[in-house]
Amino acid sequence: MGVATNGSSSSTSESAETAQPQAYKFLIYGRTGWIGGLLGQLCAARGIPFAYGAGRLENRAQLETDIDEVAPTHVFNAAGVTGRPNVDWCETHRTETIRANVCGTLTLADVCRARGLVLINYATGCIFEYDAGHQLGTGIGFKEEDTPNFVGSFYSKTKAMVEELLKNYENVCTLRVRMPISSDLSNPRNFITKIARYDKVVDIPNSMTILDELLPISIEMAKRNLTGIWNFTNPGVVSHNEILEMYRDYIDPNFSWKNFTLEEQAKVIVAPRSNNELDCTKLKAEFPELLSIKDSLVRYVFKPNQKTSKA
Repeated sequence: MGVATNGSSSSTSESAETAQPQAYKFLIYGRTGWIGGLLGQLCAARGIPFAYGAGRLENRAQLETDIDEVAPTHVFNAAGVTGRPNVDWCETHRTETIRANVCGTLTLADVCRARGLVLINYATGCIFEYDAGHQLGTGIGFKEEDTPNFVGSFYSKTKAMVEELLKNYENVCTLRVRMPISSDLSNPRNFITKIARYDKVVDIPNSMTILDELLPISIEMAKRNLTGIWNFTNPGVVSHNEILEMYRDYIDPNFSWKNFTLEEQAKVIVAPRSNNELDCTKLKAEFPELLSIKDSLVRYVFKPNQKTSKA
């Protein structure tokens, strides 16, 4: 196939890049989505040729047409169903969720494999929950090889299902994204924007993904032909209250919020939510410059949006 496997860079491609700059062209799925849109903006800013796929993920012929027309060096999948306004939607739209998150993703992976293309697949880390071996506050996170243990939502079930199947595709790089955050605090998909608008929030430390820092890293992962499963969050955890305290300190000094328990939360949502810490040792080893979650929040999110006099 000519692609790197086992999560390592191809030495052949590295030596080629030393001789002359490598030309890239990316095919991106998820044009109307948050991550897909940001990916396009990043490529445009960096002068990387790219195109958005027009085909439906579950339609093999359409995907093959896209690849024939674009002739990409790499494919990125930021498409899929998360539900609007949230994952509770998936509980009552199960076949639609399966079609996009399972059938579609597997079809794209299979087409890419047949064409010798690495697929960067933005997946989820919301397939785990704290347990006896990974207790809250211990700093012991779930690793890439751990088996998902969260089945509280249908959305998470489909994501865990497809992750397991994708292990058989040596051309796929699975990125476990969690509670994504960006510097665009007006975006309703932004985790900070979400919780800032809630009447009440729980307060549980979680692993999270700062897109401003990690999406550029995902582009570099494609260039290195990295494959396999990667916990794609910033190292460490941060709680809801800690984030909202930062929001108050940097953005709105008059901001206030109220907490409630998981039991109280369960009364106003359909499906339980995942809470966990992911071990980022593997990603940090590949990208030593990666910031901890709290440092990344300050540098990429709160400092650029600062409206208060906080030093």
